Amino acid sequence: MDFKKTLTNWYSNNKRELPWRKTKNPYYIWLSEIILQQTQVKQGLPYYEAFVKKYPTVFDLANATEESVLKLWQGLGYYSRARNLHTTAKHIAFKLDGEFPNSYKELIKLKGVGDYTASAIASIAFNEVAAVVDGNVYRVLSRYFGVNTPINSTKGVKEFKKLATSLIDKTQPATFNQAIMEFGAIQCKPKSPYCIVCPLNHGCIALQKNLVDILPVKLKKTKVSTKYFNFLVCIDNNQNVFFEKRTGKGIWQNLYQFPLIESEKSLTIDEFHLLNLENSPIENTKFNHTLYNEVDKIHKLSHQYLHTKFWIIEINELPDSAIPVVDLTKYPSPVLISDFINEFNF
Repeated sequence: MDFKKTLTNWYSNNKRELPWRKTKNPYYIWLSEIILQQTQVKQGLPYYEAFVKKYPTVFDLANATEESVLKLWQGLGYYSRARNLHTTAKHIAFKLDGEFPNSYKELIKLKGVGDYTASAIASIAFNEVAAVVDGNVYRVLSRYFGVNTPINSTKGVKEFKKLATSLIDKTQPATFNQAIMEFGAIQCKPKSPYCIVCPLNHGCIALQKNLVDILPVKLKKTKVSTKYFNFLVCIDNNQNVFFEKRTGKGIWQNLYQFPLIESEKSLTIDEFHLLNLENSPIENTKFNHTLYNEVDKIHKLSHQYLHTKFWIIEINELPDSAIPVVDLTKYPSPVLISDFINEFNF
């Protein structure tokens, strides 16, 4: 069986019609690849279309404020991608005169661009023979060739990259790369793949040895930690509210939130006094408080589970740094916060 030919034939008959497949413009391809990191196509597509509409060129994106970029990204998670996207856009627009690097070697130097993304842009936009290896490719290769080396190990990364490089069609690298990724996405799926009608089933070692549900092998994830968040929703009689920008490094860097205090456990309304209010907006201030949600809202991140309570703090008057309640939705915020804003309906 000709692995390359079978894949590319399958792709020509089964590929999804996606906007970034209709262009060789490296800006659009780069944009799509950054959005699709850690994100499925059905979730990422509306964001791609929104970015292309608002920022049709790399110069438009470069000239945007980080706040507006984060706002448009809101809900996608992994916000470092958006910050890196903006930083790289400014570098390309202002340092490279809007010209994208046209080789893997130069592309991988860009902030937020790793091996996979550099390979994808190099092959699709510039037809360079650079093999892509993403989650879909790992799955196809590990199952078809029966490779049980953990895909998230140093050895596995090197082994699968070498294998993918040996297989890539040098005459049409863009088509081959997109074919193997698409095959993994809609044919060789993580769970319950369509093995009976798979065009590669006769040569698939995982199918022959009943290893489809076992491959690819992945080392156990880092232990998930639990944190307890208490957000202080401080509102005054003039319908102003405290909404602050997160500074420093972290998952929500430069996003906005209500003042936050962490606790060692989930607190009841009677235990609210246990919170250390030092340096908070309500320190040494008279206020009334109510607990919005008795049951914690649990927000799951890759390595953290956030058990969250929202405390409604009523104060006569807030300082000038507070903002009108009606302006809350103008600011980029984590989905946990934006969901609360929509739910509470102020």
